[in-house]
Amino acid sequence: MAYEIPVTQARAELADLINRVVYGGERVVVTRHGKPLVALVSSADLERLESAAEAAGERAIGSVVESGAVPSAPREQRRFGIAAEHRPHGG
Repeated sequence: MAYEIPVTQARAELADLINRVVYGGERVVVTRHGKPLVALVSSADLERLESAAEAAGERAIGSVVESGAVPSAPREQRRFGIAAEHRPHGG
C-alpha cells in the first residue's frame, strides 16, 4: 500500500518524501481533494513499470497486426486520451 499525502503537504515535505521513496522503498501517492493526482516511485520501479508496459504493448500490437486490423496511431491516441509521447533522454 502506498503512503498518501495531500498536495499542499507534499510541497512542504518534498525532500522527506523523496527520501522515503529512494531509501525506504515506499511509494507515495499525492492527492488533491482526496483523489490520487500523481505518484512518486523510485527510478527502479519506473523502469519495471515501463518494461512491463512495453512488453504488454508489444503483445497487444502483435495480436492486432496478426488480425490484420492495424489502427491509425492518431485515432488511437485520441481514443485513449494520449496527448504526448514519452521519449527517453538521449533518444
